Amino acid sequence: MTSAYDFTATRIDGTEVALDCFRGQALLIVNTASRCGFTNQYAGLEVLHEDFADKPFEVLGFPCNQFGAQEPGKASEIAEFCTTTFGVKFPMFDKIEVNGPHRHPLYAWLSEEKRGIFGSRDIKWNFTKFLIDRNGQVVGRYAPDVMPEAIRPDIEKLIA
Repeated sequence: MTSAYDFTATRIDGTEVALDCFRGQALLIVNTASRCGFTNQYAGLEVLHEDFADKPFEVLGFPCNQFGAQEPGKASEIAEFCTTTFGVKFPMFDKIEVNGPHRHPLYAWLSEEKRGIFGSRDIKWNFTKFLIDRNGQVVGRYAPDVMPEAIRPDIEKLIA
């Protein structure tokens, strides 16, 4: 695989989607959790989604239960929580693993393309963010404590 657009993923409603449908758009790909200290970042991610709605940009959320079992619910429960609590309208996908032998292929590629601190491939916690340029290449990796708003200048450069 040579770009983020080469992968497929299952939406939170169970439909399979080729990420090629986002070709030409910059992407912010985030592993999320509903019971995490960073869960309030859903609000900031939704602000980015809304602010750039008419631009070639999209936020993609991938729930994950690998960190402190902070995303234990079923897809329908996660979708309802995100919608009712944070008004999330950006695309959400089915729960995946981001580390280990069952790591989703997209995350295997992302973490190889942009390693974390000290060269680690592993995702360290919920709300790690990957910024993808309009050619599908990883241009940034942001720690969980980096608020979505702090990424805005990097997004603006990609969609200018």
